[in-house]
Amino acid sequence: MLDRLEQLQGETLTQIDRTASSAELDRLESAVLGKKGELTTMLRTVGQLPPEERPQVGKLANEVRVALEAAFQARRAALQSHELASQMAAGAIDVTLPGRRVPQGRLHPATITLRQIYNIWAEMGFQVYQSRDVEDDDTNFTLLNIPPHHPARDMWDTFYTTQKGVILRTHTSPGQIRAMHEYAPEPIRVILPGMVYRYEQVDATHEMQFNQVEGLAVGRGIRMTDLKGVMIAFARRMYGAERRVRFRCSHFPFTEPSVEVDVEWEGGWLEIGGAGMVHPTVLKNGGYDPRVFSGFAFGIGPERITLIKHAIEDIRVFWANDLRFLEQF
Repeated sequence: MLDRLEQLQGETLTQIDRTASSAELDRLESAVLGKKGELTTMLRTVGQLPPEERPQVGKLANEVRVALEAAFQARRAALQSHELASQMAAGAIDVTLPGRRVPQGRLHPATITLRQIYNIWAEMGFQVYQSRDVEDDDTNFTLLNIPPHHPARDMWDTFYTTQKGVILRTHTSPGQIRAMHEYAPEPIRVILPGMVYRYEQVDATHEMQFNQVEGLAVGRGIRMTDLKGVMIAFARRMYGAERRVRFRCSHFPFTEPSVEVDVEWEGGWLEIGGAGMVHPTVLKNGGYDPRVFSGFAFGIGPERITLIKHAIEDIRVFWANDLRFLEQF
């Protein structure tokens, strides 16, 4: 056993010097000094030797263990130092390089369009007026010349709440009443952007919530020609200075006369919103004397404008929160 102990020490020291990594050194240490290692096994058999041999074998075995433990420790320190130096060299940072830009979020495409709309109307003297999303039935319908059981209510698929008479607004038009109540009898010129809600089947061209931008101007002597002028100015600033605009007769309960506004687009005509002169009943409900004051109103759909400008085919992508879509803008 004495010869094997000396042989094991020599072989192990040679193998320690040849190890190229900490992992390889760990495996060697486990094979020699681990719980099932060769030297550990030999130490456990010392008690089976003749009594006269035990002291000499035990002494040598302990000396071999101490020597090998010291060799393993020294080699491990050398390997770790070398490995650290290699990692530092491989991952070295060139401090002269420019820093990496921090990824920034982007505006939603509908928000981009809304801001363009705000800017255009601001240049024409319109202020932004924020109105509520949750409305009462009277403000959403009745005060806009749509009394209960009026067939025009079928034009809007309404979300009703559990509280009687409280609904999610179906259009931004009730904001007209609130703005007029706040400013009457002073002249006003405002746009009323916001989310509206319709109980509709969602598909590629319909959503149950979407943005609208309402516009309202009330004052003395406002005429249909003023409405046509501002709508033409808006369309040409949004779609191009040479864009042709046309007006078609239509009907809305809260305007009279009423028109649909179209712009020429890719060889055809595209509807961009509805408009008209504020109905005398609506003016009266808003606190203005229709014999003295007149006004016009219009409604624009920002999502529809965005769909057209960017050739987007499905309105549902606005709410899908898919970064592959959003990062294009």
